[in-house]
Amino acid sequence: MSQVEIVQAPDLDGCREAFVLREDRVGHYPEFRDFFARTFDLERVGLATPGYLRGPSGMSYAVVFLGRSGEPFPAGVELFALPAALEPLDDAAVDKDLWAILGWMIDGVGPPWSRADLEATGRLYRIPATR
Repeated sequence: MSQVEIVQAPDLDGCREAFVLREDRVGHYPEFRDFFARTFDLERVGLATPGYLRGPSGMSYAVVFLGRSGEPFPAGVELFALPAALEPLDDAAVDKDLWAILGWMIDGVGPPWSRADLEATGRLYRIPATR
């Protein structure tokens, strides 16, 4: 079960956007593009507004979808943490949240992608959030 939630747009007053991840070729595997389009209703919403997630730490994230001329939408995705404006970003919490978000995404995409394969890859590359 995922610890990642899709949430409504949080109150951004007093927050800042802290860039944490970009994947500019989401359509390399069409099932990932389809996952984002389905999950965030991108056929209807398009570029009008980002999606929002809450990670296990409680941090909210803006999911910004990128369009590219001549390519199906979304062509890419960017993720921004939304901490309080003057607070430092907790890198360890963000790393754990990103790992959880990747697992949530893999679960949503489904076979042949699996969380077990993601976790094995994380251990192979010694990603701290896998410990």
